[in-house]
Amino acid sequence: MASSVNQLRFCSALSLTSRLSHTPSILPPRPPVAGSWTKPVAKPRLLADIPRPVFCVWAVTYDNAEVGVEEKDVERLKKTLIEAFDGTDRGLQAKRDERGEIVELINQLETLNPTPVPTDALTLLDGKWTLAYTSCASLFPFLAKATGPLFSVAKISQTIDSENFAVQNSVQIAFPLGTTAVGTNATFEVRSAKRVEVKIEEGVIGTPQLTDSLVIPDEVEILGHNIDLTPIKGILITIQDTADSVAKSISSQPPLKIPISRLHAQSWLLTTYLDEELRISRDDGGSVFVLIKEGSSLLSSS
Repeated sequence: MASSVNQLRFCSALSLTSRLSHTPSILPPRPPVAGSWTKPVAKPRLLADIPRPVFCVWAVTYDNAEVGVEEKDVERLKKTLIEAFDGTDRGLQAKRDERGEIVELINQLETLNPTPVPTDALTLLDGKWTLAYTSCASLFPFLAKATGPLFSVAKISQTIDSENFAVQNSVQIAFPLGTTAVGTNATFEVRSAKRVEVKIEEGVIGTPQLTDSLVIPDEVEILGHNIDLTPIKGILITIQDTADSVAKSISSQPPLKIPISRLHAQSWLLTTYLDEELRISRDDGGSVFVLIKEGSSLLSSS
């Protein structure tokens, strides 16, 4: 009897275990009954639903640092460019490899132009600019002829008056007793963001500016012999005074101005780089001109 009871208990436990092992862990949803309301089954909370801490990240830009680096690059390039002009006589004596280096430096500076619209900053153009270098082939013959044992080109400059849209070009020629200048007076009109049209009005031949006085030494050396000038110094002083009077009379005369027909006196000029002390321009023939503002420390390096 006891054996039968134990066997019955064992079978009941086995049956229960079997039912539990086949019972699904999640019961299938029951179909809704028409006309009845069923409470929605809540979704299990996923990891993505759990609130997370929020971190704010700010992007840091380095515009000021980049500007500083760019300014250093510009100053370095300008200094290197001016140094490359040394010994070229404004481009007249530049060799082929020197021209190549100069062109490369100019191109680099033009990409860093701080004044992209120079015609909107005409006041930067105001003042006197000294020519440091040019590739203008038509100017080379003049420079070559104006250089000799008794005279030389002392300075080539351009003076701009933006208020009156006026330009004055000048070539100063030095000779033993003084200097003179030749040049042109012109006007300009703004044609685009970088381009101006230049119209030459007249040519100008300056009055020679003779030396105010000559220093007469006490003696001079001729063929290895010292000659005493003391006995004739009085006569030489009289001649010197006469020469000074003539020099002042000539120097006080106004320059000679020659009208020029506008038919063949028009050109345009493109400003490709401009700041407070350096200007790079190109004309309608593709020639490049590099000019330095009067008073700039770059002039002492050129």
